[in-house]
Amino acid sequence: MYAYLYGEITELNPTHIVIETASGVAYEVHTPNSYRFQKLINQKAKVHTTLIVRDDAHLLYGFINQEEKDLFASLIKVTGIGPKSALAILAASTPSDVKLAIESENDAYLTQFPGIGKKTARQIILDLKGKVVIDVETEQTVMQMDTSEKQLNVQDEAMLALEALGYSKRELNKVEKQMKQQQFESVDDAVKFGLKQLIK
Repeated sequence: MYAYLYGEITELNPTHIVIETASGVAYEVHTPNSYRFQKLINQKAKVHTTLIVRDDAHLLYGFINQEEKDLFASLIKVTGIGPKSALAILAASTPSDVKLAIESENDAYLTQFPGIGKKTARQIILDLKGKVVIDVETEQTVMQMDTSEKQLNVQDEAMLALEALGYSKRELNKVEKQMKQQQFESVDDAVKFGLKQLIK
């Protein structure tokens, strides 16, 4: 209903700001972090808004930019996430960091926010992975993280396989350092590389 409000930001409170429009109407707008608007106090500004209608109230939520607003809209569609939890996530993070956590399935990052447990974090990832708009720079970071994680898993499994063959800790430590400088397509490739180093 309200895409945005344009007017003078007259008050900053811990949970909301007040914006007075040209018509003289002052709106109370709930925000993730009202102090992001601190530089705009007593100035005219555009505040991106979402209206949520409840049985007992009509609540306006405001955001510093469209990206923050869009992520809020996505989060409140997730089972177990209401406006309060969505605001808590956005209050202590940036949209890019939250999207990065979703796309890389980093549930540990999401559980740091108040009210977000392991189950809810997994639900956020399940519902939103591949659906949040992520910029090119963030997407490249996700791909790099995925590749790095895959390599670590491959190398860890290869080291376990070599350990099972009876090689000493000293020998394995030397091979592990050499492995970290390589990229492997599979555990088998990593094991073959390790064996070559061990029989030199």
